[in-house]
Amino acid sequence: MNTATPQVPNNLVWAILSTLFCCLPAGIVSIVYAAQVNGKLAAGDIAGAQESSAKAKKWAIWSAIAAVVVGVLYGILIVAVGGMGAMSNSGY
Repeated sequence: MNTATPQVPNNLVWAILSTLFCCLPAGIVSIVYAAQVNGKLAAGDIAGAQESSAKAKKWAIWSAIAAVVVGVLYGILIVAVGGMGAMSNSGY
């Protein structure tokens, strides 16, 4: 009788890294889903564990994407404000 449970990655490392270095709210959601994977595997819910694993990965990726988008928008804002300051004739 084969009772070996399949290996389902919990993506917890990626969830924690995306929380620390990227977007905090999306990273927290990713951590919550990643924490559910091992419990569902222990309960025998393979499909639920795979679903939680996929959601944890998805939220970690979205967290990283959000960080890149916010960084680009911040860079554009800095350039725009700097350009406006250079164009002003304030007489410094």
